[in-house]
Amino acid sequence: MSSDMTSNKPYIVRAFYQWISDNQLTPYIAVDVNVYGVLVPMAYVTDGQIVLNVSMGAVGSISLADNAIELSARFGGKLEHIVVPYGAIAAIYAKENGAGTSLAIEHPEPKDSEETNAVKPIGLSSVESDNRNTKKPIGLSSVESGNRNTEKSSPKKGALKAKGKPSLKVIK
Repeated sequence: MSSDMTSNKPYIVRAFYQWISDNQLTPYIAVDVNVYGVLVPMAYVTDGQIVLNVSMGAVGSISLADNAIELSARFGGKLEHIVVPYGAIAAIYAKENGAGTSLAIEHPEPKDSEETNAVKPIGLSSVESDNRNTKKPIGLSSVESGNRNTEKSSPKKGALKAKGKPSLKVIK
């Protein structure tokens, strides 16, 4: 029998989420954005942290899966996809009375990040507009997906082909 156990943090967060929601209160989570895998709108981050209202009434959809909380919510009127690995949650509490708990931040080991099926960013090779009024491509010219050995490439005008990587073409 192995003495290595998985983190208890997902279980604690889900239990507090349910407890706060069952008491008709509003669950908030404090998130450390410096943890690998966090995907939040950075314009709303203060001092490396963001506080999110994760109540069913505030989000479009929410999944409290095994590795991370995923949800969709509006920020400044724009729909955003949010990903918060459990290790990045510093606290979960009720907005109305502060009942909840604080949690230790867990940074994944680099080896664990590559081997697990944790949420990983998808690399886009290029984004180019077909708008004839634009002289240069808009958006991302080259994005790496966390693999530092990925080669950057500049597409030729009108060509979006990349070696097996997804790409996005903006058409107006």
